[in-house]
Amino acid sequence: MNIKRAKQEIKNTIQAYLLKDEFGNYVIPSIRQRPVLLIGAPGIGKTQIMEQIARECGVGLVAYTITHHTRQSAVGLPFISKKVYGGNEYSVTEYTMSEIVASIYNKIEATGLKEGILFIDEINCVSETLAPTMLQFLQCKTFGNHKIPEGWLIAAAGNPPEYNKSVREFDIVTLDRLKLIQVEPDFGVWKEYALEEAIHPAIVSYLSVKEQNFCRIETTVDGKLFATPRGWEDLSRLIEVYEQLHLPVDRDVIIQYIQFPAIAKDFANYLELYYKYENDYQVDAILRGEIREELCQKVSRAPFDEKLSVISLLLTRLGTAFRGVTEEEQRLELLMKYLKTYSGREENGPARLDAVLSDLSGQWEEKRKEELLSRAEDRRFRKVMGELENWCRIIRSRNLDDPEETWQTVKELFGGARDRYEQSWDEAGAMLEHGFDFMEAAFGDSQEMVVFVTNLNTSYYCVRFLQEYECQRYYQYNKKLLFEDREGELKKRISAYLD
Repeated sequence: MNIKRAKQEIKNTIQAYLLKDEFGNYVIPSIRQRPVLLIGAPGIGKTQIMEQIARECGVGLVAYTITHHTRQSAVGLPFISKKVYGGNEYSVTEYTMSEIVASIYNKIEATGLKEGILFIDEINCVSETLAPTMLQFLQCKTFGNHKIPEGWLIAAAGNPPEYNKSVREFDIVTLDRLKLIQVEPDFGVWKEYALEEAIHPAIVSYLSVKEQNFCRIETTVDGKLFATPRGWEDLSRLIEVYEQLHLPVDRDVIIQYIQFPAIAKDFANYLELYYKYENDYQVDAILRGEIREELCQKVSRAPFDEKLSVISLLLTRLGTAFRGVTEEEQRLELLMKYLKTYSGREENGPARLDAVLSDLSGQWEEKRKEELLSRAEDRRFRKVMGELENWCRIIRSRNLDDPEETWQTVKELFGGARDRYEQSWDEAGAMLEHGFDFMEAAFGDSQEMVVFVTNLNTSYYCVRFLQEYECQRYYQYNKKLLFEDREGELKKRISAYLD
């Protein structure tokens, strides 16, 4: 299955394993809660989804790469204790608590989250001395003499043997105690994620044309060559920063992440052209409504990969605008949520708003402590807290003591925030209309328009914006595209029937 389905399967598993009966006991007892084992090629997102799952399910996460551990750190150190059996005293070997088990209790103490995920990466690459311990761990959920706490499920990940010569295959006895999930790379799923996470548009458009280079691992006489989804995402973040610093991104930089020379060279050439198209076509001007006939004619006669790059540039700028609208909306919702408590405060003047800010800051601190904030959520809290701090300064600078006057000022300030949101909404809508103007002038009703509309449909922020914004041409082309899809499918069925 693909990584998106695997993520949902693990979330479903957490929901099932943590379900309790009327007596507070887990419906599926801990001993029957099979550990989840993800097996798939390196770099396809097995580790990354565990952090997302923990946040989205509101549970703790302790992650270990087991190849970094010895038997002693996993099991604990031996010590001699005295035991009395049948009236006789004996020296007995016991073990200190495993570092891994202790980390779970540390996480519980630090976050207050009593349920969570213990994630063990590269579990099928353990050393020979640690292998029996890992088998015991998977079968009995113990490290040495110490059990994994109830409410903590076990998830593990590993690579198939063709990708790692250190892999140790599990026997049937062990596999029969696991919930095994085989994960395969899927560019369509990754593209959805890439658009939502704002992966660099040059990478998305390049892989849309060269999908075979999305996840490619080969063993040659020159060694292992590979390009992985993780490599593309990390390269994307580097390109973004290099662009801010005005540093060049050439083949020598790309091959540090995409360790497949032919692919690195191909993408380096594509990126150079991409920057050229960005300069030649002036997409920002197009989305402001400056539709120049000579540019429309130029792109209409261009090779398909150039057309695709220009469309990608348009979609990227639109996606950035739609993302900005969504972020403004989410900040406004968070601000409104806490301002609703304002009228219920007994304090007068600025102190009332200070109390709202204190509540918001406390919630942010609590979520940070629990490690349940994504980077986007953290930024949202920080921006709203900054907004409220500015409002408090404004109210103090006006020496407002009367509760009614203070409330009127707060309403005015909130109205200004709402006006900024509505302005960004209107600007994004105008950009979309100008995008369609250019597409129609350059390509008319063609396959390029299909590419444009299809990509609007697969972008999270575009879809979210278009659920509320009435764009007649978007619905018009979508309707035609849906009809053609159905017509094409019907023709395929008829052809298959006649054959």
